[in-house]
Amino acid sequence: MNQTTSATPVAAIADWKHVADRLGVALVLDVMDGKGLKQQALKPGIIPRTSQGVTLGRAKTFLWMDFAHDDPDTYELELKGVDSVQEDDFIVCATGDSYRSGIWGELLTTAAVRRHAVGIVTDGGVRDVAQIEAMRFPVYSRYLSPYDSFNRQKVVAYDVVVEIDGVSIRPGDIVVADRDGVAIVPARIADEVLKDVMAKAGREDQFRDAVKNGSGLFEAYQKYHVL
Repeated sequence: MNQTTSATPVAAIADWKHVADRLGVALVLDVMDGKGLKQQALKPGIIPRTSQGVTLGRAKTFLWMDFAHDDPDTYELELKGVDSVQEDDFIVCATGDSYRSGIWGELLTTAAVRRHAVGIVTDGGVRDVAQIEAMRFPVYSRYLSPYDSFNRQKVVAYDVVVEIDGVSIRPGDIVVADRDGVAIVPARIADEVLKDVMAKAGREDQFRDAVKNGSGLFEAYQKYHVL
């Protein structure tokens, strides 16, 4: 069964997208550190397979499990879940750090692109990377695996709270990913975090300009309090 939870307001997603070129995972995490949220990044090893820029969107969660018996309905919830994807969804697949199969590939990507998803992140494996790259669909994964998920892994729920690397991810949370890693911004504070991120980005611009113009690092830090 899938469980529906309240999502981040569409306006908040639009605001994040509007300034996407100013954002990065490191900057977002700096701001959340200041709010006492110091464990909002997924562990190293989840890397971009098809994208080198910043990807951000609203978490669309899938919970996967490993198994080894014959199950003709392996794909059922997986397909239903992808069919329910909406524009600006960032698909999040929690597998319990499993490399048992490539849970995401070309055909699921075709459907996700058609539904205007922004990308996928998983602590599991993916496959068909060359074909997905040709579709310019951002994929972040911990593993590569050529194996099909049939009778190996399956979705047991979607639109539920999941956990990856000790980070709780709720449907509607903001997911920001780039070459540095993956950050999760709880939906309840997304607007506040974005405001503070943009303020810090502005101070970093001032710091950078001051140093380029001859200021010492210590002097610039004393003035702008960013690093």
